Amino acid sequence: MTSNTYRGFIYSGGGKGIRIRPKPDAVAGCTDGAASRLETFFNNSWAGSAMELQSKTTVYVAIGSMLALMGGIIYYASLDNESLEQAEIELGSVTLRDVNTVTNQAEFEVEFIVSNPSEKTFTVASIGYQLYGDGTLLGSGQYSVIDIALPGRAVFYSGAVVPLKNTFVLDRGSVGEDTYDAMIDGRISSFAAEGILTTQTSWSTIDKEFRTGF
Repeated sequence: MTSNTYRGFIYSGGGKGIRIRPKPDAVAGCTDGAASRLETFFNNSWAGSAMELQSKTTVYVAIGSMLALMGGIIYYASLDNESLEQAEIELGSVTLRDVNTVTNQAEFEVEFIVSNPSEKTFTVASIGYQLYGDGTLLGSGQYSVIDIALPGRAVFYSGAVVPLKNTFVLDRGSVGEDTYDAMIDGRISSFAAEGILTTQTSWSTIDKEFRTGF
């Protein structure tokens, strides 16, 4: 075993097996018990420092591994983004379903046609939109299945074209009597919708702006 001397101490071994003891001349005049306690003190101090260093190293390695894992997840999630951006949406129809003369509100079924021209399978989480009739804003609506797990939603396989329906409530007080009556009587000649289409895979979520009409 190799021994070295540094500032009045002799140390030998390496790593956890290192041993430190005072030089004989450093403990001259000390009793055997005092010399032994001094050697024990230095060795315990060294062991504590070594364990603290090892503990810090373990923490740094764990943090590095976690960051690498997060980087991998972000990378794989980004691979889906290009496919999700290809999702297409069209306003299919606006159909009167019910008129409530007490509340002066009318319910319409708004149908969107969503298609998937990409190779990646996805689901639609929500469609937030504003509906226009003959250029006049009729109000806002939202199709949403965000609270439903992915396996319970409509699945858009490659090449799929799926209609998604939502109930839109038209309020007479908000749009005015003329527009309200025109909607109920079927005298609106054109409709348009603009908003955000949110698509998802297991790894990624994309919000895509859209405007569509007929």
